[in-house]
Amino acid sequence: MVSTRIPRLVIAAPASGSGKTTVATGLMRAFADAGLAVSPHKVGPDYIDPGYHSLATGRPGRNLDSFLCGPERIAPLFLHGAAGCDLAVVEGAMGLYDGAAGQGELASTAHVAKLLRAPVVLVVDASSQSRSVAALVHGFASWDPEVRVAGVILNKVGSDRHEALLREALDESGVEVLGAVRRAAPVHTPSRHLGLVPVAERQAEAVDAVAEFAARVREGCDLERLLALAHSAPPVEGPEWEPTGSWAGVPQGHNPTTGPHPNGAPVIAVAGGPAFTFSYAEHTELLRAAGAEVVTFDPLRDEALPERTAGLVIGGGFPEMYAPELSANEPLREAVAALAAGGAPIAAECAGLLYLSRTLDGKPMCGVLPTDARMSERLTLGYREAVAIADNPLAAAGTRVRGHEFHRTVTDPAAGAVPAWGITHPARRVEGFAQGGVHASYLHVHWAGAPGTAARFVAAAAAAR
Repeated sequence: MVSTRIPRLVIAAPASGSGKTTVATGLMRAFADAGLAVSPHKVGPDYIDPGYHSLATGRPGRNLDSFLCGPERIAPLFLHGAAGCDLAVVEGAMGLYDGAAGQGELASTAHVAKLLRAPVVLVVDASSQSRSVAALVHGFASWDPEVRVAGVILNKVGSDRHEALLREALDESGVEVLGAVRRAAPVHTPSRHLGLVPVAERQAEAVDAVAEFAARVREGCDLERLLALAHSAPPVEGPEWEPTGSWAGVPQGHNPTTGPHPNGAPVIAVAGGPAFTFSYAEHTELLRAAGAEVVTFDPLRDEALPERTAGLVIGGGFPEMYAPELSANEPLREAVAALAAGGAPIAAECAGLLYLSRTLDGKPMCGVLPTDARMSERLTLGYREAVAIADNPLAAAGTRVRGHEFHRTVTDPAAGAVPAWGITHPARRVEGFAQGGVHASYLHVHWAGAPGTAARFVAAAAAAR
């Protein structure tokens, strides 16, 4: 068994809203400013926080989700992302022990910390408590003896006197205080219906926000002690994940694209820009490893698809915020419709589904799918288990996957004559559209947890071209 030593910390909290994103991102930036190569990670399926992590470190923000990818891939994916780094910082999700509903510890921050054998630093909102903080921290530290809660950072501390009371109480808990961040005016990090506004939509403001996070952490936290704690983590056991071979669902050395390509690798166009910000870093790596040339384009600004496009990937994001601008780019809408009519494979998730619809909030979209999309008052959120209804560019009929839904829009109808997926849990229903080479759905799937997906898609693009 291969052992790799990577200093690492998991930044967790008793509950959402405690300030762990501020602290985790601030730590990433503070250590990066000190000259360390910092690998940023996020527990769970969230796409937005990793954008801030990437801004803080200059490296891709990567997700560690044991529901989507399987517990057996967490350490390998971590090793892949952290290769060559001096330090890894993993931001948790929700409360430390909160995970997939009805699945015990699965997909919780505690579960990931155990899989990585990483020390946990608990960020506690201390704004409305003093001695009670010791009971709270003691409960979290003792709940699961396999989770090493090695320190606490007190957030929103009101004064020197308040800090002294908190530290005195925690002296009795046996959990070390590693920092006390003072209550201050909130950093401008605007939110909307699905959380923080992504970095790509507010680049200059986001840079300033991350710098402010780092300043607060440097002022209030013992960076030297935190780094020593990270170095106390034991080696990570296991192989590093690779976007090739068995990890990708293809035999080692096998080229999943069929036959020689005199015109070069098939071009896979991937939507980006402010309207389409949701993507896992491993997806692009898997596509390239499968033999594709990956080219990013911005549907808000580009009036044509990249030259020689043979396949199209449109991930998640916020097209509902840009419906007029997307609709106004008629040349690109027509190019996407023509690509679909020609049988090229198109993979569309959530935002991509909306963009391929006839209309979005009454604004004309690409018209590829016989459905209309609109904003809704109801938030749809949660993990899903699903099965492919029919053969499609992403999966063979009967293929089972795990995914995640996170949207406040609806489509009418919700599924086509051939649905993209049959949802099997938590409730049985059909969802999405599979027609021709198009696979469009609200379900987000992490391709590292669905081996063969990228290779199948690239093969379909090469065949269609």
